[in-house]
Amino acid sequence: MVVFPSTSSVSPAVRRFLSAPSSSRTPVRPTARTFATHAQDNFRIPIIDFSKYRHATSAAQKAETAQEIVRGFTDVGFIYLTNHGIPDETVKGAFQKSAEFFRMPIEKKTELAWRDPRANRGFVKVGRERVTQSADADEIKQLREKAPDYKESMEIGRDWDATYKNYWPQEADAPGFKSTMLNFFQTCHDLHVLVMRSIALGLRLEESFFDNKINEQYHNLRLLSYPPIKTSLLKKEGTARAGAHSDYGTLTLLFQDQVGGLEVQNPHTGQFQAATPVPGTIVINAGDLLARWSNDVLRSTLHRVVAPPANAVSDTEAITPDRQSIAFFCNPDQGAEISCLPTCLVPGSKPKYPSVTTEDYIVGRLKATYT
Repeated sequence: MVVFPSTSSVSPAVRRFLSAPSSSRTPVRPTARTFATHAQDNFRIPIIDFSKYRHATSAAQKAETAQEIVRGFTDVGFIYLTNHGIPDETVKGAFQKSAEFFRMPIEKKTELAWRDPRANRGFVKVGRERVTQSADADEIKQLREKAPDYKESMEIGRDWDATYKNYWPQEADAPGFKSTMLNFFQTCHDLHVLVMRSIALGLRLEESFFDNKINEQYHNLRLLSYPPIKTSLLKKEGTARAGAHSDYGTLTLLFQDQVGGLEVQNPHTGQFQAATPVPGTIVINAGDLLARWSNDVLRSTLHRVVAPPANAVSDTEAITPDRQSIAFFCNPDQGAEISCLPTCLVPGSKPKYPSVTTEDYIVGRLKATYT
């Protein structure tokens, strides 16, 4: 049975253990941070300047930023990363080609339909997916029938996979789509490697600790389109553009437009609060497998997508604007064994979770999520 990470607060004992001096390193003092503050309880998603890590001139400077990143994932589970090294034009190009894809006729997109959770590739029409924390297939089926997610997506994996192939549209139907997405996939993987190196440092591991555990690029690039929808349809109980859920892998790199709608659960109050788009940043959150790896020291925080302010079309009805986002779901290698990291276990205690492989965990979640 797969056990999902808890979103409960990190225990004081774990906090003390992580901040205690190690025999090999001097602990790094946290520096002042910039925050995007959201409403209740001073809930803050830190804005972290990654150039200080990418262009560090000393080990101490690199470790300082690493500690900021780990604290962001410890306290909130989400960070905004600025000066991340991906050019604005690269991101704009990916959004342009994604929009062109979703404007294709539904018949063309349906030819590329998602078929297999082990492959996790292809087009997913509106209503087919229902993301949730539930692991019960019957319960998810009922949720999907009652309140499906109002979005469509295109799932893209590593293109050289010997077993599973991507479903690409014809070049004439979507010029430049394939080449743009393959380049963007590689760009996101390269950033993932750097962020995981910073996390390793922040957890008092060797900087290269994760390198040989994430080099297979067993990731998922998800293009998302949230079409305009009548607000009356979103008022059904439990309905959202994407239901409350945690992500499955190590990290998610989220590129969002300025429409908004992403909400993150405050782990201290349980209330959902807006993760307002911040120009030039990438929203990054820790996933379930990173939470398991770290014994829940790093949070896999619940989040959802709700409707932004709607445009009235009558006295009784309004329509939400369309929304685009691109999520790069970073995963460990397919057969990687995820078990408690040595620096995340308080002496004398036991790991919270049994070991699990990446494939078993992710495929188990995907099987329950889709029809």
